[in-house]
Amino acid sequence: MTLSGRDAYRDELTRLAADDGSIVCLEADLGGKGHPFQAAHPERFFNLGIAEGAMVDMAAGLAAGGYKPFASTFAPFAALRAAESLKLTLGYLSAGVTVMAPYAGVSGAWFGTTHHCLEDLAILRSVPGVTIAAPYGEAEMRAVVRAAVRSGTPHYIRTGRNAAYDSIDWPGEQPPLVNWEFRAGPEAVCLVSVGEEGTRLAMEARRAAPGTAHAHLLRLDHAHLSAAAAELARHHTRVRRRRGAPGSGRGRRGARAADASLRGHVGERGPELALPGRRPRGGHGLTRPRPARGARGRGQGVLRGAGGLRGGRRRLSRRPGRREPPVPDHARHAPRTTHDTHHVRTPCALTTRLQEYAPCISS
Repeated sequence: MTLSGRDAYRDELTRLAADDGSIVCLEADLGGKGHPFQAAHPERFFNLGIAEGAMVDMAAGLAAGGYKPFASTFAPFAALRAAESLKLTLGYLSAGVTVMAPYAGVSGAWFGTTHHCLEDLAILRSVPGVTIAAPYGEAEMRAVVRAAVRSGTPHYIRTGRNAAYDSIDWPGEQPPLVNWEFRAGPEAVCLVSVGEEGTRLAMEARRAAPGTAHAHLLRLDHAHLSAAAAELARHHTRVRRRRGAPGSGRGRRGARAADASLRGHVGERGPELALPGRRPRGGHGLTRPRPARGARGRGQGVLRGAGGLRGGRRRLSRRPGRREPPVPDHARHAPRTTHDTHHVRTPCALTTRLQEYAPCISS
């Protein structure tokens, strides 16, 4: 029977630990009563409870002592709650610690947003020297665990919850840099997939559209992705982007127009953030907005990248030419607070009216 990713990890690590006494398993209250590693090697199994940062710090100490620690916890708690410990352990110390992160993405959706993790790839890819893997299926997971044991270098492995898949076959012992599930000509559309759900969807899409190429990537850190991109470029000469839903009428011309529009907002000095109702202009970050037609009046504050607040009470008048109501003497020199019914000055220099919400704020 095919095992899920996290069950395959536990089984493979337990099997490898029988021949390697330096392998240590750490869990953050995820082991349960039937953890195979705990049953086979209780003296090398540690359940640290919901103390993810302490678990990673302990793994760093074990690695410094010559052990090969594998620490497992939910992806949001590994990448977010223990982010500083991960940065210091994997990046600064380059300790040979492997972090196993199930429940990545939205695989634990029914637990709520506290257990979702869409940020772990961005966080871990910013830490230098970490090998990041997102296996698809039992065979890939076992291969990644074996490679982490042999290398003794920092690893981050993300997987789902209980979904079980059969990995895409590959020649040789180790998965290749780019695992081609199906090859096609250089002008054909090529789907590139990573992880469990992305690969499953890509395989379904390829079966629905025969002739489409499909390349699966296992490792997602900068070094492996750069090499994979070079290999993909050697096989496929064109990259086609599809924007909009099928049948929406936006074909190749729409994609080119969207690309041109995107390039127009990204210059040598970096991308510009265009807000609704505001026309983007050159320069860094946020620029002076132009109010949308018919939008004068409430909420017309000015947001600038570094310039703070511009305009004042007259700029925020209800209608052009109408004067503001007089300010009482006792409030003329009083500092602005959240109870002010005219406007609030926040640290980001965004000015807005709170007349409608004043009763709620006061309560």
